[in-house]
Amino acid sequence: MATNSEVVHSVEDEAYEPQTYNDAFPALEAARDVSNVQQQGAWQSQTGAWKHPTVRSIKCTQVFSVPLEERRFKEMDDRLFGDETEQTKICKDIMSKTGVSIEISMAKDQSLTVVVHGKGDAVMKARREVMTRLQTQANTIVSIPKEHHRYILGKSGKKLQELELSTATKINIPRPDENSDSIKIVGPKEGIDKAKHEIQLISAEQAKLGFERLPILKIFHPFVCGPNNQIIKTLMEETNAKINVPPPSVMKDEIVVSGEKEGVIKCKDTLMNIYEEKKKKCQTVSVEVRKSQHKYIIGPRAAGLHEILGATGVSVEVPPSDSTSETITLRGEQEKLGPALTMVYSKANSVVFNDVVAPAWLHRYVIGRKGANIKKISEDYSKVHIEFVENQDKITIEGPPEEVDEAVKALQKYVDDLKSRMTFAEITVDQKFHKHIIGKSGSNITKIKNSTGVSIQIPSDDEKSNVIRIEGNPEGVEEAKKQLHEMSTRMENEKSRDITIEQRFHKTIIGAKGENIKEIRDKFNQVQITFPEAGKKSAVVTLRGPKNDVDRSYKYLQHYHTELLESNYQAEVHIFKGFHKNIIGKGGANIRKIRDETDTKIDLPSENSDSDVILITGKRENVENAKSQIEVIQKELANIKEVTVEIPSNLHNSIIGAKGRLIRAIMEECGGVIIRFPPEGTSSDKVMIRGPKEDVENAKKQLMEMASEKKLSGFTAEVQAKAQYHKFLIGRGGANIRKVRESTGARIIFPTSSDKDQETISIIGTKESVEMAQKELEGLIKNLDNIAESEMNVDPKHHRHFVSRRGEVLRQIGEEYGGVTVSFPRSGVKSDKVVIKGPKECIEGAKKKIQEIVNDLDSQITVDCVIPQKYHRTVMGSGGQNVKNVCSKFNVGIKFPDKPIANGGMAENEENIPNGESNGTDESDTEKNHKNDVIVLTGTPENCKAAEQELQALVPITEEVSVPYDYHRFIIGQKGRDVRKMMQDFDVNISIPPAEENSNTIRITGPPANVEQAIESMKERVVQLDKEKEDRDLRSFELTIDVNPEHHPKIIGRRGMVISRIRQDHGVNIQFPDRGDADQRLIKIVGYEKSANAAKDDIMKIVDELESMVTETIKLDRRIHPRIIGAKGRGIRKITEDYKVDLRFPRPEDSDPDQVTISGPEEGVADCKDHLLNIEEEFLQDALDQEYLKDLQKPSRHDNKNQNRGGPPQPGFMVKDAPWDKAPDTASTDEFPSFGAVNAPKAAQVWGPMRKR
Repeated sequence: MATNSEVVHSVEDEAYEPQTYNDAFPALEAARDVSNVQQQGAWQSQTGAWKHPTVRSIKCTQVFSVPLEERRFKEMDDRLFGDETEQTKICKDIMSKTGVSIEISMAKDQSLTVVVHGKGDAVMKARREVMTRLQTQANTIVSIPKEHHRYILGKSGKKLQELELSTATKINIPRPDENSDSIKIVGPKEGIDKAKHEIQLISAEQAKLGFERLPILKIFHPFVCGPNNQIIKTLMEETNAKINVPPPSVMKDEIVVSGEKEGVIKCKDTLMNIYEEKKKKCQTVSVEVRKSQHKYIIGPRAAGLHEILGATGVSVEVPPSDSTSETITLRGEQEKLGPALTMVYSKANSVVFNDVVAPAWLHRYVIGRKGANIKKISEDYSKVHIEFVENQDKITIEGPPEEVDEAVKALQKYVDDLKSRMTFAEITVDQKFHKHIIGKSGSNITKIKNSTGVSIQIPSDDEKSNVIRIEGNPEGVEEAKKQLHEMSTRMENEKSRDITIEQRFHKTIIGAKGENIKEIRDKFNQVQITFPEAGKKSAVVTLRGPKNDVDRSYKYLQHYHTELLESNYQAEVHIFKGFHKNIIGKGGANIRKIRDETDTKIDLPSENSDSDVILITGKRENVENAKSQIEVIQKELANIKEVTVEIPSNLHNSIIGAKGRLIRAIMEECGGVIIRFPPEGTSSDKVMIRGPKEDVENAKKQLMEMASEKKLSGFTAEVQAKAQYHKFLIGRGGANIRKVRESTGARIIFPTSSDKDQETISIIGTKESVEMAQKELEGLIKNLDNIAESEMNVDPKHHRHFVSRRGEVLRQIGEEYGGVTVSFPRSGVKSDKVVIKGPKECIEGAKKKIQEIVNDLDSQITVDCVIPQKYHRTVMGSGGQNVKNVCSKFNVGIKFPDKPIANGGMAENEENIPNGESNGTDESDTEKNHKNDVIVLTGTPENCKAAEQELQALVPITEEVSVPYDYHRFIIGQKGRDVRKMMQDFDVNISIPPAEENSNTIRITGPPANVEQAIESMKERVVQLDKEKEDRDLRSFELTIDVNPEHHPKIIGRRGMVISRIRQDHGVNIQFPDRGDADQRLIKIVGYEKSANAAKDDIMKIVDELESMVTETIKLDRRIHPRIIGAKGRGIRKITEDYKVDLRFPRPEDSDPDQVTISGPEEGVADCKDHLLNIEEEFLQDALDQEYLKDLQKPSRHDNKNQNRGGPPQPGFMVKDAPWDKAPDTASTDEFPSFGAVNAPKAAQVWGPMRKR
């Protein structure tokens, strides 16, 4: 067998391989330069860039009129303005169907003018629809000969459709099986005339044409057509008629002639004369010829038959290819049959067949590399066709007898030679091991092929076969078989093991860009680690490889998982939603402090979320610490109390209720307190209640009552009631339901808004009390179900109040009183009657509510509130929010004057007035307030007065704050974010002077209270900025140290790890000199003075260590450098770690490529030097041995063959590696990596033998 240095000749070099797809179909050139294209049309812009032509949709407009007498809708009805007419509805329907626009106008003579605009086809369809549906329809019948109907229809009826569109008519043509020539036309009079004219023109044109169907037997068609159809071609050119002869596959005894009548008659006479003559003179003779020889008689495209017909005038009839008959019939004149028969036998015997016996697996070797062998035979015997039959042990040769014999001899020679020196073997290996035998990128299988020189064929996954085939020389086949057996035996000893790791940790284990999992895989390089796909919610990770390595990796990952569990413990803490902003703190100060102190991750719900749960993640003790700190903040902010009550654990489920309904009802009724039961499965009786003090006491009382009830009886019942009845059953302030509870002693729980079932009411208590409460509730519900109707009188002046804002007041009444329906008179009807429908009990309540509202409206007054119009926008607030708040708070109506002046603007002839000052105008002028300054308030006297005071308090003032100019950019923030936030928080306007003014004054405008709060916040911000400035000054201390540039790389460390650690430890910035700097020795340190000196000390320690090291240069053969460095530098890293030294290899531009420098402690340098020299000595000895063995070996047969042949001939047109040949290897972890794995991109490759070029 081959040694490591020997290149073994592979049988793959002899086997046939098609040329590659890329060779056969090379890639196109880059896009041509269009800069030289002539600058014309729209194909090139002025800049020289290619410009695509714009495709525009073509639109058109058609205008037509409908006379009064033909209009379908003539009536002039009394519809109100804006009401839709029938013809308007029709036009809308047509527009929606066709996508056009239609405009209709009426002339003085009552005729309609219709304008249709849109795309061409759509306009035609719309025009037809309009005329059909808006114009009265007439009809007429026109008689057209039956044989002309198909020309009116056109191909697939298209001509008829076009005619109907252009004339806006409906044309009915009789069916082919109907014996009628009448065509009916329906439509407007104008369209009918046009359609009738067009149909008559088509009929007149067809009347001029002739059509003949000639009864000529199929067997005489060749004589009538002539050799190569020469006779009918000549006739068609002379007469311009069309002659249709059925193809050979259609068995019809006819020929059809059509065209001008004169031409048709001439063709008919000529063809029928030929037919009659041949019918009289022709005789037949039949001969038997082997079926396989028929194709040689026929020839390509029936050329052989035409040749015999042209030479002898005899027609040769050959049975179809799907027939088993071998009889060939010759038809012609008696004296010409003999020569024709001679030509038939000559053509039939011009080709012979022969077979060469060759095993099917040898076929590709017979073909040769790139088809070389078979191409040589084809070139030597050009008339021979060689066919390789798949899965058959033979090669078929076809051609002239003399050449076939020679080709058989040449092929037999190749086959005998291959049989003498090649064999094959098949081994059975479980298919699941095939991908491992192939190896990463085919490395394993390629190694075996190279060492043994054989071809190995491994079945694809689709074949589902366990058989691997080996072909080649006998020694190589045996060796390859042995190696494959060893590999399969070794793989059978492998094991697969699953480990459960929570899915949330998968990304952490994989790491950013797969860095973490790569380290784990490098550590256990024999183990394949497979994570579940991202879409599958699975926690199972699969390990596969040698048993010992799998067990070691399993323990490692198990330990890693345990550490992750410890550091990712999660706990939830319920904090009242209103306190979340206090937990976060100003600028996130509180939450950041808790995170830093406890080293935990704290997630708060979004503002839009209804959840009050804060999630804490980290180590268990840290999480508990953070949780207690957050709860302490809540207790400090409010009167939060936490109590524990003991309730037997066997009652917990019944108290919680189905889907938590009962306990949720208590929590909501008691102001949202938090009630925590012990985890399910524990025997603890302790239940924790936390919340405001009064609510906690109330919840505790209810829990204990419920527990007592459960102990006594625990009886439960349910009552169904419509959701709109619940408010009435509960009553105002809970009066009704409280009455039921007190009279029966049962507990009644209504569904909350979050419950899916909104109709089920639960009753809890003793059996007697539950039955009594159920009876009372059912009675109340029955009364609510009895719908009644009642009326009341409401002054019409108040109707608008009830129905305005889309009936908001009526909707509220309906919701509050069991879904009653309140109907006010329609607009324009003078009536004061209001109808109320609903349950009797609810009607009375609704009546009282309406009367209360009416009384309130009667007692309302109107008050004028005078506020200068320039402040109206500010008073209104964003989106009118301020006004809405005042209206809802004091139950008043507020109306502002029209056309308000922009905020801050001044009315005409008005001057700006400082806060609290007067401009000295006369009192008489002051009393005459402009009507645009008056805001009208409507409501009760006391409410109007309070609302007026509230509005006056919203009138803005302007105050000035002095802020140093240097701080303005910090006040504004990035893109104005900070100043915008301050304006939103305090609802004020903040004006910061432009930069060119260099002013310290900032103006704040808004309501007095808001302005005062904004000023305080601004002052706090200035104090904070002062502190930050002072801190920046302290951090800007600068220190410079002088260090030999040779030591800089060591101070920086591998990937900057050393210098990054120093920077992080001391919080300083360390800058090394750039390559172009004059002084390369200076290192600059910037930061706090104390930190900078500490960083300097750390750097000088490193320098002292480096200066105490020794450096030695040795000579190492350059060929061994890659072996020392190792794959991805692993070898050199191991040496530097083992001996604590630094190795520097020569650069390409260095004069001595063998020189290696070792730096480090004296003892380490000496040991490392000995180690490197030993490696060099071993390498050189191996190299000498390989060269000696190579000299002893004789040249390979492959080399001799290449020298004799002078290189392989050019390949034929066959391709390999085409896109359709490449099936993805889904089992490959490189092409389809495990979840999170990162693999370097590789070129796609088809499995197969290695190609030697």
